[in-house]
Amino acid sequence: MTDSIIPKTYEDWKHCITVECGLELTPEYISKRISSLNDGKDHYTQQFVKIYGQQYLDQVIAWFTQAQKQA
Repeated sequence: MTDSIIPKTYEDWKHCITVECGLELTPEYISKRISSLNDGKDHYTQQFVKIYGQQYLDQVIAWFTQAQKQA
């Protein structure tokens, strides 16, 4: 993992989710996250965009999509 708290690669992101946060990337969890992150009316998604920007949101959605293909 890099020194940055914000993951910059799929491997860093996956490490953050599974090791640092202790979450399992199950098909159900991934599907729910993709759905929520694609919902522009979702409060948490709106906050995510305010903090990290739309480009990073798009990247995180792409990482969840990649994880979905590997699940």
